[in-house]
Amino acid sequence: MKQQECVLIVDDEPNMLRVLRGLLRREGYLTYEASNGERALELLDDHPVDAILSDFKMPHMNGLELLHAVQRRQLQIPVILLTAHGTIGGAVEALKQGAFDYLTKPFDPDEIHQIVAKAVRTHALQKREARVADPQNPDQLLLGESSRLREVKRVIERVARTPATVLITGESGTGKELVARSLHLQSTRAREAFVKINCAAIPEGLLESELFGHEKGAFTGAARRKMGRFELAHGGTLFLDEIGEMPLASQPKLLRVLQDGRFYHVGGTHTIEVDVRLIAATNRDLEREVAKGRFREDLFYRLNVLPIRLPPLRERREDIPVLARSFAARFGVQHRGVACILTAEAEASLCSYSWPGNIRELENTIERAVLLAEDTELRAGDLPVQLAPARARGPGNALLRDRVRHETRRIEREAIQEALRVTDGNVTQAARQLGLSRRGLQLKMKELDIERP
Repeated sequence: MKQQECVLIVDDEPNMLRVLRGLLRREGYLTYEASNGERALELLDDHPVDAILSDFKMPHMNGLELLHAVQRRQLQIPVILLTAHGTIGGAVEALKQGAFDYLTKPFDPDEIHQIVAKAVRTHALQKREARVADPQNPDQLLLGESSRLREVKRVIERVARTPATVLITGESGTGKELVARSLHLQSTRAREAFVKINCAAIPEGLLESELFGHEKGAFTGAARRKMGRFELAHGGTLFLDEIGEMPLASQPKLLRVLQDGRFYHVGGTHTIEVDVRLIAATNRDLEREVAKGRFREDLFYRLNVLPIRLPPLRERREDIPVLARSFAARFGVQHRGVACILTAEAEASLCSYSWPGNIRELENTIERAVLLAEDTELRAGDLPVQLAPARARGPGNALLRDRVRHETRRIEREAIQEALRVTDGNVTQAARQLGLSRRGLQLKMKELDIERP
């Protein structure tokens, strides 16, 4: 069963909170409301949220300060700002500092629905992306010292300070965005904006507006003039993730910008010139896509000036313990208040697995182990069954293992359902009774398909 998507609304005006709550709940969203930034941060501690819709001008903590607080917690939640015409300049500055989008008051309900839906989709994709260490330190972005990774780092060091376009290829979950950020942080543009857009997350009809901006009235729902990602990245770096998903109809316009450095807003006539370093990434074989007519050959050659191939995790197994320890420490502090450590047996189990989901799968595995382990030492038994040591995976143990797993799930299901029943569905109280974190219980409920009563 699909989990209900949740939006946190932050505004110091009760009437505005009520209006926004009604709009979003009619669209099927679960909502939480906060009258100030401090209360919003408290709610974020207790509830998973897919997007934040916040007023820009509030006492004590304004929308930009709330954005910075969310970023410091590395929550990766899209923040949409509501602003009056007098604070549009501040909202645009917030976009450059990482806000997802902004809306002007009075707003169009349809525009609210479109932007929130886009933010929620983007968050769903971001949750599957790898997040390693400190995003501002290029030395900590790509963890590991395998020969394959050292070669990638050498290429990054050689090409980072050039203005040339870079195409990063590799399987899903290998950390292509981390390579893009490392290139930006080691470039001469490091002090300017790093702007990202996921081409797979934007509906085809809106992609050009996102890239190039639009004029008021350019299409249905265009209630105001909007800057595109190219403008926001002026002087800095624009990262086009999942470039292989870009519709054919949009590709000639991207090619024209790469060649000329200028473009028009959708529905506009004024030429806009930008200075942007472009980095693109894809998990597709673009040469094959060109052969099949799904990607323009001239755009491919324009993007493939400096290619970087990121190896899958199975080709750099010696980096698995380094990554796993980093994740265990980070998630331990995040969920338990203290860094977790891995036993030697657990590390051996991790290294013996093929990791088809690459770093993203490893990260999710470690987070789950941190949440469900009895203490801060992660053992082999805390890992998923497919990571069990080879001797425990033999055919002679298959029937016993399946029976144990089935009984364990049954007992867990009954215990969780009983805890939810006696607490009237209060997940926080139920988690406390079971000795789990709230997030750990939510993951278990999702795994066992348990609905809150």
